[in-house]
Formats: sequence, structure tokens, C-alpha cells
Amino acid sequence: MSRTERILQELETRQGYGANDAGGAGAGITWNALQRVDGVWSSIRNMKVGEAAGPAPETVKSVSTPIGQTLEFDVAICGGTLGIFVATALAVRGIKTAVVERGVVAGRAQEWNISRKELQEIIETGVLTAEEVEEAISIEFNPNRCGFNGGEDVWVENVLNLGVSPDILIQKAKQRFLAHGGTLLEKTGLSTVTVHPDGAKLALEGPEGARTVGVQLMLDCMGHVSPVVRQLRHGHKPDGVCLTVGAICRGFENNTTSDVIYTCEPISDHRQVFWEAFPAGSGPTDRTTYMFTYIDAEPDRPSLTQLLEEYWDAMPRYQGVELEQLEPLRVLFGFFPTYRNSPLQPGFDRVLQIGDASGIQSPLSFGGFGALSRHLKRITNGVVEAVEADCLDKESLAMINAYSPGLSGAWLFQKAMSVQLSAKPSGNLINNILATNFGTMEKLGDPVLKPFLQDVVQWGPLAQTMAGMMVTNPTLLPGILASVGVNPLVDWLGHFSALGAYDVLYRLSDPLTTAREALPMDSKQRFAWNRQVEAWEYGSGNDYKL
Repeated sequence: MSRTERILQELETRQGYGANDAGGAGAGITWNALQRVDGVWSSIRNMKVGEAAGPAPETVKSVSTPIGQTLEFDVAICGGTLGIFVATALAVRGIKTAVVERGVVAGRAQEWNISRKELQEIIETGVLTAEEVEEAISIEFNPNRCGFNGGEDVWVENVLNLGVSPDILIQKAKQRFLAHGGTLLEKTGLSTVTVHPDGAKLALEGPEGARTVGVQLMLDCMGHVSPVVRQLRHGHKPDGVCLTVGAICRGFENNTTSDVIYTCEPISDHRQVFWEAFPAGSGPTDRTTYMFTYIDAEPDRPSLTQLLEEYWDAMPRYQGVELEQLEPLRVLFGFFPTYRNSPLQPGFDRVLQIGDASGIQSPLSFGGFGALSRHLKRITNGVVEAVEADCLDKESLAMINAYSPGLSGAWLFQKAMSVQLSAKPSGNLINNILATNFGTMEKLGDPVLKPFLQDVVQWGPLAQTMAGMMVTNPTLLPGILASVGVNPLVDWLGHFSALGAYDVLYRLSDPLTTAREALPMDSKQRFAWNRQVEAWEYGSGNDYKL
């Protein structure tokens, strides 16, 4: 029996969790759950691509006949763990909304690590009050470290420095959703979606058997495991994967600060290992530590089980403790696939991906709540206007998931932080790049450093950082070119130019909007214009306010 299997089975016996634990990425915490997730990860690594993959599974289909039934809801959101936040924001705005969740809409014990800015978004959209958000904060910690093997540590304040209870956040949102007339369809799975010219019919399987529900719009918030996403991305491997393992353990005496991102070793086995750590709210010596790495989805990449075995050896070295001194409380694992073709464009009328299902998260992040909350206001406004203006064709819905040069440009960073199986870089290349990068941003100050740490890419700060890096350490350029390749760099320059253009256009958006509103504009044209301005704002990172 491996060390990981022994620890997980002891936890399951001692704490009795398993079958009733809440859903969501990383939520499965038993040995059997680990084997299931590893099975999915193995199937992705070994999947056939292109025509060799055969026909795509059909969860959604379009037909030309009328729906032939009453539309019960304006919007149905499939995937309730994070979808409940969008659903509540819509219900508060008067949109008749249902949440379809195969389990129960509930949070899990593991805290979410987040900044106040992301929490502010759910206050501003009316999902929760400021008092309810404060109630969900279980711990706050400062300062927060960024450091790379061989370089100087950078310390920041108020970045990813809160631990919040998902259970409290979700329960409060659930209560407000129901209070505003929302409908919860729990323990109900989605079978198929049939898109008609005048509505979408969802075939559901619930406690009372099979039923169909008619809606104007379906929002897919089922994450990267969504059957609709599998249909749309069939035959396409992820372009990158963040493989993540970790644990919450009791017994850390030095437990007042956090690591946002940290390395303490060079590249090994074609992987650079990164760490994140922060105090947990469950006890004064309880600490969460994550070990993660950015890789491709080649068959020879490690399993999560293998990575966990490495974690038990490496984590004590990283934290300066003995494993025998720690009491594991929870074991964490998951993988986060990302695609260059993101955000995912709608493949059908009346069906739109949101959250991780859309690929809107940075290829450097774990996605989830933080990625969704940043876009909550934008998604809510877009969906409300789409329903009211009947802009529910896939071309109109694509304006909600518009091209984002900031997101597309982040791919170069992900590539620079990963190692191809055929590559032979110097052992400390990634550490040297990141140490120079963060040292430069620290000198430029919080307006440059803090947005980047919260996965927001802005043209001015990025240009300053790149120029500063070349001045500080010009010898990095050959290593970067060898690591990422010429073609990806040329592609990135295109996105970088678009980032600058979007920045300029957003700064001109007020006079441009005034000029546009001087002309006749119906509801569909207003919907399109508002989405364009949002694309400039979010695509340039100007939604971030320090």
C-alpha cells in the first residue's frame, strides 16, 4: 500500500467523509476519488485527436421545429456549486432562473484562497451583502511571499490573503436565490439539450424520474468536465495542464504568512515544481500547502497519484518540518486543462459556457471561484441584456465570450513556466526568469505587481516589466527564445499589440459611447455595443482597480 493510499484511507475511516462531500474541482478526497480523477487524466493524456477521435458525443443538438412546450425559465444554469452565484445575480435582476445540479448545491470544508477584490464583485452584483461576505471569511493573513530558487523573495500585502468558507458563501447565495424566486433542481442530472428556434429543451433525470424543461437560454457552468464542452472540444487535447496536489495538515508552528508562488528546487524530470501555502481557518497550526506544475498532456506525464507521492517527500523540505510531526486533515488533488482557443465560442444557439467551462480562467491559475467572480458583473449584464433583447443566437452569445488579448497573451507565460519532454533547459532557467520578472515588478510597485498576481494582464505594466527585465538581465532572452520558440513568441506579439489597442479603445470608450448613443440604436444594437465596450475593458485588464 502506498503512502497516499494509507493516508487517504485513514482519513476516510477517521473522519467519515466521502459520499456526501460537496462537489466541484478538487472536491473528491478519497482514494477511490483519486483513482477516478487519475483515470480521467490518463484518458486525456492518451486520447486520440482529430479525425482519429471519431464522432463527437452528442449532448446538444439543433432542430428546426418549434419547441412545442411552455418555456418555464428564462435561464437554466447547469452546475450549481459556482453557478449559484451567477444564478443569484440574475435572479436579483428579475431573470426567472433555475439551477440544475446533479448533487446538492453546497460548499465543502476546504477554504477558498482569495483576495477582497473578488469578494467585492459578489457584493456589487447583489449576490451577498458586505456583512455576509465578512461572515464567510475564516482567516486573514499578511504578508504574502513570492520567491524563486536562487532569487530574492518579494513580499506583498493583501493578495490572496483571505481564507473563505465555501459552505457559508454558497448557503447565503442559495438563500438569496430562493428568496428572489429562483428554482433549485438538485440531485438532477442533465441528459441532453435540444435547441429549437424558439427555445431550448433540457432533458433531465431527477429524483422523480425523467422530465423536460423549456428555457430561453442554458448556461453551462459544469467546468472542464462538462459534457457540452467535451462535445465542442472533441478530438482536441488541452494545450496546457496545471497538475495540482496538496493537503491541509495540523502541526505547523510557523503559520502566520502565506506563499502566493514559490520554488525551492530547479527543474527535475521535465517539470518545474511550484508551491502555494497559507494558514487555514480550522486551527492555529493548520496550514494548506499545494504543489503544482505546468505541463502538456503527453502520455508520459505523471499521474496525480505519482505526484502525491512526490509531495509527501518534498513538502516537509519546503516547509522545514518533519512529516511525522504533522496530522493530515484533508488531501487535495486535481488537474486544470486549458486551451489556446479560449474563451470557448458557442457552438449552438441558446447555449453558453461560463466559468471554467468557457476557458475564461488564466492558463496560470486554478480557475474556479476567483476566475468566475472577476467576470460576474460582465456575465450578468450580458445575459440579462441577451434575454431582454432576444440576442440568443450563437453569434450574439459569442460577444459575451469575446476575444481577450490579455487571456491569449498569458499563454506565453504558461509556456515559459513549463518544460517540453524533448527540451533540455538549464535547471534554473524558469527560476531565473521568474526571479527577474518579480524583482522588476517589485521595483515598479503595486500598480504593476498586484494585477499580475491576480491574473490580470495590462499593457502598460507588462511593457514596463518586459523592458525592465531586459535591462536587468539581458542574458535571459536566448533562454526564453529556446524555451518558448519563435512562432509562439510571434503569436504573443500579436496579442500584445491587441492588448495595447484594447487599452486605448477602452480609454476612449466614454466619448465613443456618447457618439454612438447619438445615433438610433435598438435593443440588439445596444446589446452589441455594450459587449464591445466590455471586451475592451476586460480584454485590456482595465476592469482591475487597485
